[in-house]
Amino acid sequence: MGLLGTALIIAAAVLIGTVLQRLSGTGVGLVVAPVLSLLLGPAFGVLVTNMTTIVSGLLIMFAVWTRIDWRAYLFIAPAAVIGAWPGAWLVSALPSGWLSIMLGSLVVLALLVTVTMRRLPEWKHRSAAVIAGFFGGFFNTTSGVAAPVMVIYSRVSRWDQLKFSATLQPIFMTMGAASVTSKLVVGSVGEHAALELPLIGLIIGIPTTVVIGIMIGTALVRHVSVHAARRLALTLAALGGAAAIVRGAIEVVAG
Repeated sequence: MGLLGTALIIAAAVLIGTVLQRLSGTGVGLVVAPVLSLLLGPAFGVLVTNMTTIVSGLLIMFAVWTRIDWRAYLFIAPAAVIGAWPGAWLVSALPSGWLSIMLGSLVVLALLVTVTMRRLPEWKHRSAAVIAGFFGGFFNTTSGVAAPVMVIYSRVSRWDQLKFSATLQPIFMTMGAASVTSKLVVGSVGEHAALELPLIGLIIGIPTTVVIGIMIGTALVRHVSVHAARRLALTLAALGGAAAIVRGAIEVVAG
């Protein structure tokens, strides 16, 4: 695949993920992480996904500011920062093939749990928020996908949907920043950072695409239901996760 083709696919994944995140509260990590891991390798692909969630979370946060539950954020975010560090170590320790298999398996497993566990026991204690934050930060760092963990927490805590989707934005922004920082400090990316795509193109292209995605998502808010947007995000994530597993398995067998 040529440089232009790779750039267009990355842009399309970021655009679709951002639109879905604006509509339903989740989408960037679910859609972007599997696609970018296939194109750029699991380590660097997830790193770019983490960078994307920083931008998307920050910009969407301003659009939903009045609905954000900052008290819940203060319980979840610090635990997410802590959870990022063991995730960064694991990324540095695993070979590329096994990392792809892990990424795809986490995505698919998390989606299955999210879809099949319709009714969960009530758990509103703040310890649930801390646990969700830790594992959300861990999964975000290893696979770029923290949304299923947060969805499960929202169900056990009976979190109001509007406040939940709004509060996810600063949470995702914080998780993205923690993931990027921990991986750069630990050196998780290393050789995977060698990429044909110019870094300046990613720095300029991703925020621009996110802004366009937010504008499109905002225009569609009144026309597309949260349920439909979330269902599409989950479907795309499942396909990407399965592809990542296949890619990793081929690499492990060939190696």
